[in-house]
Amino acid sequence: MSPGVLDRADGFERVVYATDAAAGLRSIVAIHSTRLGPALGGCRIRAYASEDEALTDVLRLAEAMTWKAAAAGLDLGGGKAVVIADPQRDKTEALLRAFGRVIDSLGGRFITSVDVGSSVADLDVMSRETRWVVGLSPFNGGSGDPSPATARGVLGAIRACLQHRWRDVSLDGRKVAVQGAGKVGFHLCVSLAQQGAEVVVADPNADALGALAAEVNVRTVDPDAIVGVDCDIFAPCALGGVLDAETIPHISAPIVCGSANNQLASTQDAKRIADAGILYAPDFIVNAGGLISVVDELDGWNADRVFARVDAIGRTLLDVLHLAAETDSTPHDAAVEFAKRRIRTLDALNP
Repeated sequence: MSPGVLDRADGFERVVYATDAAAGLRSIVAIHSTRLGPALGGCRIRAYASEDEALTDVLRLAEAMTWKAAAAGLDLGGGKAVVIADPQRDKTEALLRAFGRVIDSLGGRFITSVDVGSSVADLDVMSRETRWVVGLSPFNGGSGDPSPATARGVLGAIRACLQHRWRDVSLDGRKVAVQGAGKVGFHLCVSLAQQGAEVVVADPNADALGALAAEVNVRTVDPDAIVGVDCDIFAPCALGGVLDAETIPHISAPIVCGSANNQLASTQDAKRIADAGILYAPDFIVNAGGLISVVDELDGWNADRVFARVDAIGRTLLDVLHLAAETDSTPHDAAVEFAKRRIRTLDALNP
């Protein structure tokens, strides 16, 4: 166990370290809150440099899931799971099933789904050991890949940012720099291009860029150059921590709105990006579409219900931006407060 884990996990309901030597499993599950319902969070499979790095990631992601679920109006708490493994080399049926047994041991207090490094097919394997998995394939009674729903929510949030900044929601002629052409980034780029935006995209995966270029007209740049592209909107859609003291001064876009989790490297960066005159759309508001979609499986997935809730993300973001202006706070702080207000309201009704 990482040194100081009890101090670092202060405020969390539970942090579980689980291993299975025979299956090669090393994992951490962090449950931040179940005050609104069972904690739900994806399973991230990543070759972390250390256990300490994995713990830092899972704690940050789990807390963000609490605010995401609350702000989206869902009866869910927040949690996250990480598996310390190379997703390209180490994923085996044995490892995935061993992790499924870890989830099952929590008795429904934590529900997992897809995340970076995991896939719908991986979830199907996990579900052979536990029923506390959502985002399954349609063949196994699920809704499939939630990336299209996430991208749809990001698109709505971008329109909300345009409305807030310029009172104009049209994407025609707008220039958008997208960092990441993976699951969500791919669908977002396609939608943006179809609606008349000029799309610039970067991804170290040449195959992903090739698949995207086969669908729509995009311009590609080196991954190191995407942050500084002269554009209207910068959309981080890869791993988090991209907004920090080093990168923020290089951002020329007046709006940052993307799907990546934990885009701010630290809480201080929320003020740093605001002081730079950049409108930052809090990621856990923007990227709630995937969560909205997968959790609907618990009630029997319904496309109309899911898309209606996803399409409300833009309105929620406008409410958060209004609260930020009203309280003279950053959008990030306002988004956390927005989520906490819902939790406090329900706590008052159910003391």
